[in-house]
Amino acid sequence: MSQEGIFLDSEPVDRLQSDVKEKKSRSRLGVIVTGVLGGSLVALYAVATPFVAPALRKVCLPFVPATTAQVENVLGALRARSGTLVDIGSGDGRIVIAAAKHGFQASGFELNPWLVWYSRYKALREGVHRSTSFHISDLWKVSFAQYSNVVIFGVPQMMDQLELKLASELPSTAKVVACRFPFPTWVPENTAGEGIDTVWVYDAKAFKSHLQHGMTIRTTPEHEDTPESHK
Repeated sequence: MSQEGIFLDSEPVDRLQSDVKEKKSRSRLGVIVTGVLGGSLVALYAVATPFVAPALRKVCLPFVPATTAQVENVLGALRARSGTLVDIGSGDGRIVIAAAKHGFQASGFELNPWLVWYSRYKALREGVHRSTSFHISDLWKVSFAQYSNVVIFGVPQMMDQLELKLASELPSTAKVVACRFPFPTWVPENTAGEGIDTVWVYDAKAFKSHLQHGMTIRTTPEHEDTPESHK
């Protein structure tokens, strides 16, 4: 066979090897793209789930950061108070941290772990980590009996249930500050701010007596039988 024939016969082999290399290159690229895409979706799921999951609950407490005016109104409403404070649905921790700076031993309860971790970091950075604590917890599974000051940024559909919970758990010396939405049946002792920055302040002695009075009415029979007198 001539040298020219050998070169001609080797062309299909070279072309085949080239095709194989190109296919391998495309395969590697596909694996890389799939891996990157899959990793991105996992990361997105991990970040988004703590924010989306609360919205799937029957009663949702969404994260809406408190305004500067709201924080000031809360602190103003509690300016004559001290002791323990809890922020129910503490979000990024700004109420808890501000309260700690004003002398409270402050705690926050929040379902979103990312917000809790951020709150802990922020408290450490601002030097109040010894007087603050943040917990990943469902508010309905926590007892608030140990707190003398309660702050809540609630939503209307949860406030009636929260009334019963707080009235049964809090000491009679406690104060409750509701932000954005008032409690449906409690009568506030005072309010501060206006519009979305309004806060309502409630005295536990008043709403606990209201609860006890309501329970007495429900448990007392309408017509009580009296024994007949003997003649």
